This record gives sequence, structure tokens and C-alpha cells, in this order.
Amino acid sequence: MSAQHSPDGVPVATAPAPAPTPGSEVYRALPMQVQLDDSDSPFDVVDALALARFTSGEQPWCRSTSLQRVKGDATLLPTGSRVVRSSQEKNRSAVLAEGAGWTLKISRWVGHGGGKHADVTVTAVEEGLAEQILAEAVDGAEEPPPVEEDVVLMGFWHLTGHGPSRTTRRISAETWPEIRENYTAPVADAFDALMKLRPEEVTGRLLLLHGPPGTGKTSVLRTLARSWRDWCRVDCVLDPEQLFADPGYLLQVALATQDDDGEDDDAQRWRMLLLEDCDELIRGGAKRVTGQALSRLLNLTDGLLGQGRNVLVAITTNEDVERLHPAVVRPGRCLARVEVGPLTGEESSRWLARTTGDGAADGSAGVPAPPGPSTLAELFALRRGRSPLLPSPAAPSDGLYL
Repeated sequence: MSAQHSPDGVPVATAPAPAPTPGSEVYRALPMQVQLDDSDSPFDVVDALALARFTSGEQPWCRSTSLQRVKGDATLLPTGSRVVRSSQEKNRSAVLAEGAGWTLKISRWVGHGGGKHADVTVTAVEEGLAEQILAEAVDGAEEPPPVEEDVVLMGFWHLTGHGPSRTTRRISAETWPEIRENYTAPVADAFDALMKLRPEEVTGRLLLLHGPPGTGKTSVLRTLARSWRDWCRVDCVLDPEQLFADPGYLLQVALATQDDDGEDDDAQRWRMLLLEDCDELIRGGAKRVTGQALSRLLNLTDGLLGQGRNVLVAITTNEDVERLHPAVVRPGRCLARVEVGPLTGEESSRWLARTTGDGAADGSAGVPAPPGPSTLAELFALRRGRSPLLPSPAAPSDGLYL
């Protein structure tokens, strides 16, 4: 109670103003009105009803998620649910349910590939209750993702106008036995050991592949990602020059803690950052030309930035090893340093004979003989029946063999 005075000075008792209903001010600013006509469906009604208590402020907390590969017997309904609306069509359905202090909307549909998907949205009177009901609804509702032996999930980082961004793609990758003969003997021997590497055997943090274009450096790294996928996640940085020029970008990439499904990653899981064609970054004059970029790269591999983070850096370059900065190739820094060169003349002949199904690659069976040592890109060009020295605009690209 508070006191005011009448015009003659006599105190007058007044009651305090009633406390506003939670959310009422917002509701008055955004009243909910729903108009239906014959173009609307029962699904539209369910959508509108699911928003009613959130709009009014009665249930101001909302949590939602999307599910893939939903199990056929998963109801997505928590214990104590009361279904108040249900709509069903051939390939989709919608359910509105409620319980003490919460409302749940389930939208389910069958995708083009036959997969069963669902969106689940919960509103509640308290934040913790919304999270609890959502977790109970989706617990155990998804089938485990299918294992595709010839596919590896790879992240791709780039810097946008809104900051660093990472997307995930499914990349095809062959097994090492399938591509081993694409590499000359010393290179194949070096990768024999790398493909079998286990995390406890990692000594250096830098993997350096150098050699002329078209020798298959990118291809072998995809296969390496497949061989290591049970203990190492691979992220390709599309703009490495920006990565080492922007400390904020570098810090976010180096400290990223989410896996390929967006969930918190295991702190012990290794990550490999793939930087392609980084000639300017690691050649002999890099320190003078790029300023702090080389220092930041080295700091990521074995400096303070790399401490406590299981991060490997794989770099491909066309530079000759003699022209690389000595700090990059010093002993102890590199996990492996492999020069990926062309196949010898004899290896090239065997490669053509094996991949064309003919017994020889000397021109006698319609397969051109290789002109001595050849890169993988040149051999693919020969197999298609054109000279590797005369590129054809209409021919498929050899971009997979870089």
C-alpha cells in the first residue's frame, strides 16, 4: 500500500499496481491472430497452435532439433505426453502434444531417398524443462549413420565477411592398395608406413609433400584421411594465406572442438589441417615476403599455439625441397617429408598395361608407350588416347591428380 493526499490534505490509501503477467508486454506488442481459409491444411493449424503459448509468454522457452534416419518405432513422445492434435498424410505427419508446463510439436516426413526425418520443437515454462523434454523425446530415436567405406567426411574452412566458416563434405577416397601403383617405388614405400601410423606413434606435427604438379599429392592425402579416419579428422583450409594473416581466424581453426556432425569432439582425437599449394608460405624467402605467416605456421606445429592440441599440418607444394625454408624442413619438425615424383619409364609402362587391361604398353595393342618417366596426370591423358603435351579443352580435367 502507498499513500497519496487528497486536495484537502487528508491521506488516501491506494493499492499498488498489479504485477504484469510474464510476457504480457511482449504479447500486447505482438498479438497472435490466425486466419484460416480453404487453402490451409490441418498441418497449418498444428503449426499455429504450437506457437500460441510461446507467443503469449506462458511458455517463453523454446528448444528444437532436427533428426535424420528416425527409427520406425520411435514415437518422439516423452513420458506423460497427451496428444492434442494429430495430422497424417502419405509421406508426412504432425503431432502436437502437451504435458505439465510444456508443449511439443513433431513434424515427420520421408525424404526423396526414402530416409525418415523429423523436426522436434518444445516450448516450456522454464529453460531447463524445455531442454529436458527435448532430450527425452529424441533419446535413442535415430539409427546410427551408415558406414561408407569409400567415403571420408572432410571439413572445409574459409573466411567469410561474418568470420571463419566450416562446412563438411563427403569425399570419395580409395584404399591404399588400390592406388599404391600410382606412385613410384620410394614414394610408395614411404606411404606404406604412413598409412599404418597410429596416434601414439606421431613424432612430428608437419607432413610435407613436394613435387611437380600432376603426381597425385592430393589423391594420396584423401586416401591417408581414409586410413586415419578412426583417430584423425581432416580439415582442408581453402585460403591458407588468410589463415596465417589473420590471428583470429587461425585461433578459431586451431581451437575448433566440434566433429563432423557438429557435436563436441573428443579432446584426444587428432586433427589434420590440409593446406594445398603453399609455395609462398614455406619457400626460402617466406619470412621476408609473408612476414609473420611462417612464424605462425611453425607456432601451430610445435609452438605455444600447438601445445595441448593434437593438430597435424599437411602441406603440398610444387617447390623443390632445396628451395624450402630451412625452419620448415629441420629434423624433428616433420612427421614425414615425401617427394612425390613421376613414375619411371618402366613403372609407367606397367601402369598403362595394368589400367588398360592389355598385356603391353608399347603401342602394339593400341596403347601408346609412355615417353619415359611420366606423372600420373600424363598417364591418364595417354590412356584416354591424347598426348599429355597437347591438352584438349573437351577432355575431362586431371584435377584429382595434383
